[in-house]
Amino acid sequence: MEDAFSWLKRGSAEIIPEEELKAKLAEGRPLTVKLGADPTRPDLHLGHAVVLRKMRQFQELGHKVVLIIGDFTGMIGDPSGRSKTRPPLTLEETRENAKSYVEQAGKILRQEPHLFELRYNSEWLEGLTFKEVVRLTSLLTVAQMLEREDFKKRYEEGIPISLHEFLYPFAQAYDSVAIRADVEMGGTDQKFNLLVGREVQRAYGQAPQVCFLMPLLVGLDGREKMSKSLDNYIGITDPPEVMFKKLMWVPDPLLPDYFRLLTDLTEAEIGEVLAQGPVPAHRVLARLLTAAYSEPLLPPRLDRAYYEGLGYAWAAFGRDQGVGPEGVREAEARYDQVAKGAIPENLPEVEIPPSELKEGRIPVARLFTLAGLTPSNAEAKRLIKNRGLRINGEVVEDPHLEVELKGPLVLQRGKDRFVRVRPL
Repeated sequence: MEDAFSWLKRGSAEIIPEEELKAKLAEGRPLTVKLGADPTRPDLHLGHAVVLRKMRQFQELGHKVVLIIGDFTGMIGDPSGRSKTRPPLTLEETRENAKSYVEQAGKILRQEPHLFELRYNSEWLEGLTFKEVVRLTSLLTVAQMLEREDFKKRYEEGIPISLHEFLYPFAQAYDSVAIRADVEMGGTDQKFNLLVGREVQRAYGQAPQVCFLMPLLVGLDGREKMSKSLDNYIGITDPPEVMFKKLMWVPDPLLPDYFRLLTDLTEAEIGEVLAQGPVPAHRVLARLLTAAYSEPLLPPRLDRAYYEGLGYAWAAFGRDQGVGPEGVREAEARYDQVAKGAIPENLPEVEIPPSELKEGRIPVARLFTLAGLTPSNAEAKRLIKNRGLRINGEVVEDPHLEVELKGPLVLQRGKDRFVRVRPL
């Protein structure tokens, strides 16, 4: 039991309370481990993987994960960490987003019926009577609600807080009552909500859940938590070449956290890798995670044995060449090519229809937009003024250039976005 607890505790931010989790593990029964999923943002990234991998560890110990899609609470919008009211979604929108969420989560969580259950909280929240809602809200005071950092800040700054936002923690807490949760998982920004769950379970005569909080993974900007809306994310379904390069971009100071939260290497092994310097450390991290997320189901342990099983020599610390799974090897080779200023061999191709050409020529801004490298002609012209676009390796300097398109051309945006265009 102690070994199981130590494994689960590794990388956690806070377990409230630890002794209760130890006691529950000692009961020798499968625990119900809950995670509420936000259906407003269905694209999962490595920040989500921090919590999902911890839930996978519970599964490997024989416990059951219950993934609750907040289709009903999505119509309220979780105010956690928000500086303003989040626009609500319809029930249909949340259900549609949930399909993508569950499919992606299946890369990390095992799906066997005794280890996994999918629920929608509209099952029990939609039928709650007003009498029951009043009973729930009587369990906390307005003063307690305003202790939440996000509510407190908005209140002090005079930013409106809608009353329906106060209902979100109660709705999430009632989810725990509905499934009789033993443990609820979440990031550190969910602490208040998870603690409300303990109080509500007590009020309904249930043993309170253990609150299991995981750190928030900082994104590639090195400042904010990983988020698709901030474009500082690494998606768990990113193609190998995209995932590899993004992992090579992780800011050096964040490497220890990325190893601790996203792998199962020991502290001693992490220390060994980091001692080699940032470049070898990045390469080990990129190889390990790119290989793992290229598999249909994430391996149970992303440790040294898994890394060596991929064909890499641990003692080489990322300096061995031409080894590893083919997909990762190709992604690594592409990254190295681009880093040296070369144009990669395998590029996406776009055919330009004759209707876009006038006497075999096309405006350069239009060409980059048709290639999908810029969202609009105006954006293409702005990037040209900043020397951000190239054709066949040469910087485009004239935003009004008419490009002759007789054969294939390689378009480039920034350092690593390439498209080959040719006339149809």
